[in-house]
Amino acid sequence: MNKYLRNLDRIEFVVTLACTGRCKHCSQGDHRSGGGHIDGAAAAEAVRKICREYKIKSLMTFGGEPLLYPDDVFKIHRAAAEAGIPKRQIITNGFFAVDAKRIAEVAERLAESGVNAVLLSADAFHQETIPIEPVKAFAGEVLRRGVNIRTQPAWLVSKEDENAYNLKTREILAEFSDIGVFPADGNIIFPEGNALKYLGEYFGEGEYVNPYRQAPEDIRTVSVSPDGGLFGESIYEKDILKILEDYSPEKFAD
Repeated sequence: MNKYLRNLDRIEFVVTLACTGRCKHCSQGDHRSGGGHIDGAAAAEAVRKICREYKIKSLMTFGGEPLLYPDDVFKIHRAAAEAGIPKRQIITNGFFAVDAKRIAEVAERLAESGVNAVLLSADAFHQETIPIEPVKAFAGEVLRRGVNIRTQPAWLVSKEDENAYNLKTREILAEFSDIGVFPADGNIIFPEGNALKYLGEYFGEGEYVNPYRQAPEDIRTVSVSPDGGLFGESIYEKDILKILEDYSPEKFAD
């Protein structure tokens, strides 16, 4: 086992960078170029292989909006469930369809595939461009299938700050609480991408440390991009276990 990955216990897949929202706070930028999507079959096979060598505790799919490509999401989570990964999460803004039948179908298949935690991105930023009613409909369908779902708001400056965005976020979260979907802690917006472009006035001077940055000498999470990219290589072109075996801090590019 690669000594730099001795504590590896989490797998993430960025399903796509395409998104149904155009959020001011997004660290990825405007998402106007989707950049394709993950190959669900290849990703599922990568999950199975990693789990033969490492004790993986959690797996997450996100984007962009991952439910623009639900079949790939289902394949990944089904593989995770079959491999015995206990925590199987998806982060979604919940806006991938307006048709009630389609919304219900996707919620049903999420449950069947083994997703056991849905984090719903809902706040002042998402709801500037995403209508709340279809998102609430999706949340309700997920709830009816017994899958744990919580809102995952983005807070500006801090959770306690009384800026106008946070005040609006609290109003939106209350709407979801009314239907039984309660908030998780959420996250504090990091000044990168759109956040730096549109919300720069809220960030003070000085250097910010990305809270999601890992120590290159102690990789605990591997994150695969929509093009199969991982550590400067591709799971579509090279066996995932060989990519992990060949990893060294000098190759760290995520």
